[in-house]
Amino acid sequence: MHRYPLTLLFVVISATSAVQAETTPATQARISELEQQLATAEQQRNELASQLESGLAARDSAQTARLLQENQKLKLQVREALSQQTQNPLNEQQTWYLVGAATALLGVLAGALLRGRRKQRREWLN
Repeated sequence: MHRYPLTLLFVVISATSAVQAETTPATQARISELEQQLATAEQQRNELASQLESGLAARDSAQTARLLQENQKLKLQVREALSQQTQNPLNEQQTWYLVGAATALLGVLAGALLRGRRKQRREWLN
């Protein structure tokens, strides 16, 4: 068997342990510095998120108030328009009934006028 892979493994392990031993204090300082920056960044993010929520809530409440005011204004306009509208005393069915009656009366009147005043003997043919 080949001894190179086993030897290579020992060399790599010893090199990594040496690198870890040399950089551990500097790395620990860097890690603690980064953790502090992370904590600061998270605190700032939470503050900004709360400010954003309060800003959105204020904007939403202002928009809601504006929409409610506009809704009241439109309701008032509808009431005014309905009060100014002329009321028809007849519904659609009654209107058509009156149109039919007027047509029948005009037909009878036209028939009477077209017949004329001739004196004719009226008899029934048996």
